[in-house]
Amino acid sequence: MNKFAKLIKDWVPTLLIAVVLSLLVRSYVAEAMSVPTESMVPTIQVGDRLIVDKMLWATSLKHGDIVVFHPPIAGETKLYVKRLIGLPGDVVQIKDGALYRNGVKADESYLKVEMDYSFGPVTVPDDHYFFLGDNRNISFDAHLWDTPFVSKDKLIGKVVLEIPVHKLLR
Repeated sequence: MNKFAKLIKDWVPTLLIAVVLSLLVRSYVAEAMSVPTESMVPTIQVGDRLIVDKMLWATSLKHGDIVVFHPPIAGETKLYVKRLIGLPGDVVQIKDGALYRNGVKADESYLKVEMDYSFGPVTVPDDHYFFLGDNRNISFDAHLWDTPFVSKDKLIGKVVLEIPVHKLLR
């Protein structure tokens, strides 16, 4: 019994510190997540894993970043993964199959299919952002939400690494 007590005395503090550090990192620094829908195809496939940097205070968001957030949809508990299209003050419009930001047609080389809808123009309010999926015609995103803007306090983090699980399983 003496050996067992020594083993517990030696390992419990180490394991406790490891668990606490792991929880702190996951809560405030970075987290791995998987993608459950086709809204970001072809950029991100269903089941792909993402590493999300949660330290938004230490970085600045820019057009084209892929971000994880709580959507402005009543009762929705799932996190969404979408591309940042509009920053505060931007005027966003979709017409003739293309995205226009502040009156200028945006280069969206990551899209494979033109949009088959029109939207806007809308102006992104202060402390809010506008997000669309890369699979625009099937993505449940800002162009379909009652409130198309995501408040800054609903952002979780920016995707910094994608692990294409769909390629590993071939």
